[in-house]
Amino acid sequence: MKGKIKKIVAGTALTVSLTIPNFAYSTDAAEMSNKDLQEMKEMTKSHFNLVWNKDSNGTTAPTFVSGKLSGEPVKGVRDIKQYINSKKDLYQLNPETELSFVKKSKDELGMTHYEFIQSVHGIPVYGAKFNVHTNNQDIVTAVTGKVHPSAGKNISKKQKADLSKKDAIDQAWQSINRTKEDTKAKKADKKALKEAGNLADSHVKNTAENAELVVYAQDGLSKLAYHVELQFIYPEPGNWQIFIDAKDGSVIDSYNAVTDARAANGYGYGVLGNYQELNTYLSNGTYYLYDVTKPMNGVIETFTSQNGTSLPGYRSSDSDNAFTAKSQRAAVDAHAYADRVYDYYYNTFNRNSFDNNGSSIRSTVNYGSNYNNAFWNGQQMVYGDGDGSTFAPLSGALDVVAHELTHAVTEHTAGLVYQDQPGALNESMSDVFAVFVEGDNYDIGEDVYTLGRSGDALRSLSDPTKYGQPDHMRDYVNTSSDNGGVHTNSGIPNKAGYLTINSIGAEKAEKIYYRALTVYMGPYSDFSDTRAALLQAAADYYGHGSEYQAVANAWTNVGVN
Repeated sequence: MKGKIKKIVAGTALTVSLTIPNFAYSTDAAEMSNKDLQEMKEMTKSHFNLVWNKDSNGTTAPTFVSGKLSGEPVKGVRDIKQYINSKKDLYQLNPETELSFVKKSKDELGMTHYEFIQSVHGIPVYGAKFNVHTNNQDIVTAVTGKVHPSAGKNISKKQKADLSKKDAIDQAWQSINRTKEDTKAKKADKKALKEAGNLADSHVKNTAENAELVVYAQDGLSKLAYHVELQFIYPEPGNWQIFIDAKDGSVIDSYNAVTDARAANGYGYGVLGNYQELNTYLSNGTYYLYDVTKPMNGVIETFTSQNGTSLPGYRSSDSDNAFTAKSQRAAVDAHAYADRVYDYYYNTFNRNSFDNNGSSIRSTVNYGSNYNNAFWNGQQMVYGDGDGSTFAPLSGALDVVAHELTHAVTEHTAGLVYQDQPGALNESMSDVFAVFVEGDNYDIGEDVYTLGRSGDALRSLSDPTKYGQPDHMRDYVNTSSDNGGVHTNSGIPNKAGYLTINSIGAEKAEKIYYRALTVYMGPYSDFSDTRAALLQAAADYYGHGSEYQAVANAWTNVGVN
């Protein structure tokens, strides 16, 4: 069977714009109906942003609209659908037949958010979230999300899947030349696990598989497909996202989305010899790196790989609660820094773990042999020990740990697809929040990268070009490698992040970035969408003053309008 497979290296932890006063949109005005154009002109008394997307079929629909969008208050799903219906020429959607309501939520600013997914005959369109946001007076102030107006073009109401879910999963395994059996570590040492003290069930599986029937609508395609997820750790990290044609079993698209970083009080020394206080757990005379002190449903737990490949490994433990041995240093840092990242998100945004449901944060260290990487595999954190030259153990850097756990936050919020501009934004958000968490510089990974060379790092927000990344859209790299250059083109939004932080300070910037990520961005947000999302978040908190202008200037300075 032939299919299009885009393979990536595991992540390292890692249109002309027309502007008139307070009114900007990225399109030719001729693309808009006269009625809609006249209505929008009436809105120029307030700030207004509009970002367009034109699909390969030539259909144009907005991905981000913000301003005073409704003249009257709208309350409830029925009113929201009536509003969308009144503007269906603009949004290119029939709300009664093409939108499925997901949830309604209210935030601390008194704004209400209505989340929908686009569907075709009741089947969800993959990644097509559609969100309507109202202010505390129930006026629509933003409509966000990328939809596919022509998604149902080739799919009839009577069309059914010819494949079962099981068949689709089998085809997905075949497409990557693996079987589920291949991903089971050979010779896992169960005795060592038992001796180390199995304090909790192994709720994170080494191998996980799932399939959901969707409409896949990308690049002009519109097909009934199964979205299959295959997550495993052995013999190499995998978080495969595979789309199997539900009629003939062929691979429509495929990519590996591994994103590349009784209570007791103990202590230990980290990778760089730094002293770390540790939240541990005493059981049967042994202390474990197992933190039950957080207000979570789960725990923060740290494991050491038994043979370099199996997960989770054995529980990191010590007899006297002093984790001072050199062999324990990677585990000490992984545990301490996971605690700090949890605390950052909880104390800053009241976010309880990566999924905001208090789920366990699990880390495994000593992965692989001389492995120069760290990653979130869709289920847990995994850290290599490095080769001792290019990298020290990667858990020894707080910003690497923050970067990786932010991938998990992104997965459970915006869900940025790990390809092209959305993938570059996925990487950039992890870098920007790593800077927020660490708080003392704009470099990423400097603590564990090329230890014999001072002033070196993996990436720099302040000067992306120092490490071979572009810092402006004129230098955007179009490539088929690395899922469309996600680790390269992230330099552009990284520079915008630096300019924003440098202008308004980290405290305001982190609020704006978190709100944009969790409220206004979606799976297929691109750089222009993200600029608009950050502007809307800035307006929500600070109005249209200096903070709003700082965000606008930052993105203009990197060539994103």
